[in-house]
Amino acid sequence: MTTSQISPPKYLQEDLSEECKKFLSTLPKEKGWMESTIYNYQGFWSSSRAIQGVIACQQQFQAQDSDIILITSPKSGTVWLKSLLFALVNRNKHPIFEKDHPLLLKNPHDLVLFLELDLYVDGQVPDFSSFTSPRLLATHVPFASLPKSVQNSRTKLVYLCRNPRDTFISMWNFANNLRLDNHKDTNSIEEMFDHFCKGVSLYGPFWNQVLDYWKESIENPDKVFFLMYEEIKKQPKIQLKRLAEFLECPFSIKEENCGVVDEILRMCSFENLRNLEVNTQGKCQHSGGVANKNFFRRGKVGDWKNYFTVEMNDKLNHIIEQKFQGSGLKFSYI
Repeated sequence: MTTSQISPPKYLQEDLSEECKKFLSTLPKEKGWMESTIYNYQGFWSSSRAIQGVIACQQQFQAQDSDIILITSPKSGTVWLKSLLFALVNRNKHPIFEKDHPLLLKNPHDLVLFLELDLYVDGQVPDFSSFTSPRLLATHVPFASLPKSVQNSRTKLVYLCRNPRDTFISMWNFANNLRLDNHKDTNSIEEMFDHFCKGVSLYGPFWNQVLDYWKESIENPDKVFFLMYEEIKKQPKIQLKRLAEFLECPFSIKEENCGVVDEILRMCSFENLRNLEVNTQGKCQHSGGVANKNFFRRGKVGDWKNYFTVEMNDKLNHIIEQKFQGSGLKFSYI
């Protein structure tokens, strides 16, 4: 079978209804990062497949007060936070010291599913009957585009933010690796940097999404918890304990003395997850069948220095200063 005859993986297929195709034709569009085209829906950019999933989710998803939803801009530490949340919330059901802990056997993307990319994708109607409470879910969608039942319930939202330079580099590398896996030409860093600066990034503009969740976390601190990737790197134990308290499952003194906090951090560390057999050899059952190794690249703060020119740095700094002025939000780049 020749390369041209091999069907593309799920994440590059477009299993769209006629109604969705018609609707997409009315939306602004730009060159995609992985796909050939991305569209602007409700002020954010995404693939046709994801937008169909977002619309279905908005129409059908019924949030429960006990739900926990993890939200990130793509390539902001999603896998890391999924693993931390799964280990934290399920530590009674799956003790962190057990030999066959689910995180040792499955990729975090297969344990905490995306609403628009897994559960409601391709016209699926999800069956939530097997989900235990609290339901752990994920999305990349901006706050204003979340289903109304999420916004109007006591569902807790955990937002993870990463500095824009490392987010861009990680997104560009990830997209190009998937393009290479599918025998497509890569996109140059210059072209995609211009895209990012124009706000044309996956689920972007980056600044709109970050600012919306930042403001929500200030106005509704019991509902929205805002985490910084760089702060978890610097103070993992403090940030994990803050997260546990927000989710109303704080660590007991006995748990701390028995090393539960340290073991969660060790098991969910980038180095440990990256080297597990499931993540070096396997493919995601969900997330469109992406090879698990693609979700683990560097996991470092400051990798942007290996790519950015002075001009790129100056240009993005100027945009970030403008967009975040007066917000009180500051990024750490090292």
